[in-house]
Amino acid sequence: METTEMILILVRQIAQMFLYALLGFILFKVRLITKEGSKTIGNILIYLALPAVIVNGFLVERTPERMLGILWSAVAGAVLLLLSIFVSRLFFRKDPVAAFAGAFSNPGFFGIPLIIASLGQGAVFYAASFIAFLNIGQWTYGVSVLTGQPLLQGFQPKKLVKAPFFIATVIGAACFFAGIKLPSVLSGSVGAVAALNTPLAMFTVGIYLAQTDLLKMFVKGKLYLLAGVRLLLIPLLSALLLLLIPQALSDLRLALLLVAACPVGSNVAVYAQLHDADYPYAVETVVISTLLSILTIPAVVWIYSLF
Repeated sequence: METTEMILILVRQIAQMFLYALLGFILFKVRLITKEGSKTIGNILIYLALPAVIVNGFLVERTPERMLGILWSAVAGAVLLLLSIFVSRLFFRKDPVAAFAGAFSNPGFFGIPLIIASLGQGAVFYAASFIAFLNIGQWTYGVSVLTGQPLLQGFQPKKLVKAPFFIATVIGAACFFAGIKLPSVLSGSVGAVAALNTPLAMFTVGIYLAQTDLLKMFVKGKLYLLAGVRLLLIPLLSALLLLLIPQALSDLRLALLLVAACPVGSNVAVYAQLHDADYPYAVETVVISTLLSILTIPAVVWIYSLF
């Protein structure tokens, strides 16, 4: 696929995602979705839609290329996440919320739809390791940054193994490595539930947007600095590292670039609220980076194509 065609596909997909966000914004403003209702949507996303997306991504034919690719994706995903954490901490050492927001993108709710649109469903499993590492990083490093506690203090492995994303990754990986093919009725149901991921996730972004003071948000310079680090600096540094992966795994490289280029993950608001950090500021980091990503993601992909 040519770069221009790829960028047009990404722009169309992002525009469609923002349409979903607009619907969420309107539904909240006219009180057809309440704050309590938005929490329910969040639960559906976390416990049903995202796990279905992860499992569905693994339901592909096991080939030597994909066997090699999943190993590369695990190593590369860990390296990219460490890079993201390091760069974000370098810029925002005295701003815990920004350090968290800059370190962790939104691959599950934002990146996966872009991967499916541009590379197809089969490329989703290249992002599975990145998503798993990111969630572990949020529970450990992210909590440490927000609370000022030592790393791993309060971390409970039992909670990790019960986490929906972890269970889904284990089930999906088992199906892939064992060559298990689900009955068509079951695989079709998993795919249908996975399709809920994008609209519900963007509804949530719209609800965040509806609760934000837009005039105050748009004049905060630190939000644009954070967006620049999250949406441009980290993805471009990631692109340089991804060039070390063999060209034969080009789909893997692009899939990881897309998840690295995603806006701030919405979990920063969840964790900020849970640990008594600046919740309104956390929401603003999600909203402003998501709005700007419609410009930056195509730009990052275009720059990457020049390497």
